Amino acid sequence: MPAAGRHSARERGPPGLLVTMLNSLDLEGAPRDTRVVVAMSGGVDSSVTAALLKAEGYDVVGVTLQLYDHGEASHRKGACCAGRDIHDARRVAGDIGIPHYVLDYESRFKTAVIDRFAESYVAGETPVPCVECNQSIKFHDLLATARELGAKALATGHYVASRRLADGSRALFRAREEARDQSYFLFATTREQLDFVRFPLGDRPKTEVRELARGFGLAVADKEDSQDICFVPAGRYSDVIERLLPGAAVPGDIVDLSGRVLGRHTGIIHFTVGQRRGLGIASGAPLYVVRLDAEHHRVVVGPREALRTMRMRLRDVNWLGEGDIADRPGHKGREVFVKVRSTRPPQPGWLVVAPDGVEIELLDGEEGVAPGQACVLYDAADGQSRVLGGGFIKSVAASPDLMAPRPPQRAAAGARG
Repeated sequence: MPAAGRHSARERGPPGLLVTMLNSLDLEGAPRDTRVVVAMSGGVDSSVTAALLKAEGYDVVGVTLQLYDHGEASHRKGACCAGRDIHDARRVAGDIGIPHYVLDYESRFKTAVIDRFAESYVAGETPVPCVECNQSIKFHDLLATARELGAKALATGHYVASRRLADGSRALFRAREEARDQSYFLFATTREQLDFVRFPLGDRPKTEVRELARGFGLAVADKEDSQDICFVPAGRYSDVIERLLPGAAVPGDIVDLSGRVLGRHTGIIHFTVGQRRGLGIASGAPLYVVRLDAEHHRVVVGPREALRTMRMRLRDVNWLGEGDIADRPGHKGREVFVKVRSTRPPQPGWLVVAPDGVEIELLDGEEGVAPGQACVLYDAADGQSRVLGGGFIKSVAASPDLMAPRPPQRAAAGARG
């Protein structure tokens, strides 16, 4: 079993000064006097999180959220938040000897996540509902519930690290294992939330987590990881959209970059930026979906080079770096490293605070960038770099003509901001 974390105590420092020692969660108080609510999804990661904290002596309470009508997905492999997961979470809680509660957040989840997803998709965007779920449900509503239960912290099984800074505040960092890093989905976590949330698995590789699960005797030790968006059966987004918003699939034209009509489509909800297959048009050269024009129900296609985005304007920006982002006006810019999808490594770029919002220039460009996607900023390209924040992409441009001037010179790719 893992060794117990450091306990809180008062040790004598310089003459006349008592130094408060913190426990393994960077909180004052012995683990036995520290209540921690663990968000238990029924998977191996959150289960190990709960078991680890219980083994260290914390007063652990498990909470599982029922987020949607799980009947359709209860037996589907790779799904999360389904009926099987609630059963698994309850079983793990019983096995490790902690109280467990299931909270019905179905109505709230539909309003805050599912409905917004559908509206965004119909508007031609590429939404990231997992970010919205973390922002609006897990780190908002569940965090409030944890406080009501008398907890001093909310712990999750996310692969991301949170560390205490010299001034006492906390910062968010990428996970130790790059392939498991989930910081992309957590950029919207606020400073206040970071003070309360803990991520015990951020510095552990997945193989170690699986081994710990077996050591604790957890029935979910070999359970598959969730892969799909929980409320999208078999990954068919258009089926969900048409069920939620009947009539959303409006036919329209498929046009090239000059506006010339090449064919017809049955609704932009059946297309995504970067798509090549299934366009239903004949062409002498490969064509890709470059843009979705929801206002005119048009799918705009072009050659692959037309997919490369150089600049983006962001909305709903959450800044986690030093100081206030509003203190960085003008065109000088700051070097950052940018992720526009969870599976891509951070790319070098510039952050510019313009009069009408925050803009990002990608030094090398990125293909297949679409409005609605999350754009997450880091202070370095690799390792456990710090998350500086991010926002949702409001608009994109292949040419710098549409946005603020490019910074005068390119900084070294390996430098930190």
